[in-house]
Amino acid sequence: MENKREIFHVLTRRFGLLDKNCCSIGSFEISPIQSHILYEIDQQHEPSMQQIAQNLAMDITTFSRQIQTLVKMDLVKKTPSSVDKRVSILSLTVQGKFVATTIDHSMNAYLDEVFSHMNEFERETVLRSLKLLNEAMSKSSVCCTPLY
Repeated sequence: MENKREIFHVLTRRFGLLDKNCCSIGSFEISPIQSHILYEIDQQHEPSMQQIAQNLAMDITTFSRQIQTLVKMDLVKKTPSSVDKRVSILSLTVQGKFVATTIDHSMNAYLDEVFSHMNEFERETVLRSLKLLNEAMSKSSVCCTPLY
């Protein structure tokens, strides 16, 4: 039987998720978690801090520090909600949108290149398998929490 952990370990390493910085965009050095935050904000309509932190399975304290950094970098804007002033709404600045779009194009080009080494059946099999894995992970009682 194949070592599942080893497969995921190598996949994580090859995908660059262990790198301190995943992307250099102009003068910006973006970490993998910052990249994920920018992506999530870009995908949603006026998300709150709590929504994005929950989507990324991050505790709010760690998430707040990341947001502060992204605000200082002028990539993210934090605005009090018009409905509830205790809630902060997140949005990308023009610069933030540029960085998020650049990362998105870069990741899509990388994935296109990776998938180019497979035939159509293999590509469809991998994508279908990843969708099945994502679905199974979402049903797991230990999803997104350490086992120890």
